[in-house]
Amino acid sequence: MYVLIGGAGLVGLSLAQKLVELGHNVAIIDINPIACRYAREQVGVMAFEGSAVSTEVLLEAGVRKADSMAAVLRSDALNLAMVTLAKHYGVSHILSRMRHRDFAEPLRIAGANHIISTVDLAVSTMVNAIEYPQVESMMHFEQGQIEVLKLSIPQSCYVVGRSVAEIVQDSQFPTGSLIIGYQPHPHEDLTIPNGGTVLEPGSTVLLVTKPGSLHQVVDFIEGCR
Repeated sequence: MYVLIGGAGLVGLSLAQKLVELGHNVAIIDINPIACRYAREQVGVMAFEGSAVSTEVLLEAGVRKADSMAAVLRSDALNLAMVTLAKHYGVSHILSRMRHRDFAEPLRIAGANHIISTVDLAVSTMVNAIEYPQVESMMHFEQGQIEVLKLSIPQSCYVVGRSVAEIVQDSQFPTGSLIIGYQPHPHEDLTIPNGGTVLEPGSTVLLVTKPGSLHQVVDFIEGCR
């Protein structure tokens, strides 16, 4: 996949590095020659010096052949302009970083398929870390209507030694919640459990639930015998 990134700041370079590790072809556009040189020499991607909202630079960078484009420029206005141009040149998958919520609708209308609010993401992550310090990670889907959380199984909790089928059929297990992943040991792969999978102490589960059931799920999994 050919991915075009507008902006060689910390986010842009980190995104490029991760995409390269996943085997994608990546190009970055930035007005800073030092950042472009770093992208070429340290990250190993193509870098085009110039404005990411310049049609000439975009065409030189191959915007017409890009499978995906990510706008992570220094301002929402520039990201909006880049999204508009990417849509004009036929990029089918467009992502944009957003700092101010007022740009959400303009970015959507311009053609952004995914809009990532850096402020909302940071605040949400910190709130979750404060409210649920025992949860290893948490992700939100469908504008926060669905939550996916990764939770460790304590040594002496209610679910240890019980099968997934027994757990989900328990009247105290929140309705509409599911155990969708299981990792017996930190060094083992995450697997998809079946009804007969038995939870071991020190293992990790991946659960999907609704925001209103988060406390119930955590309390149930961590409940003492």
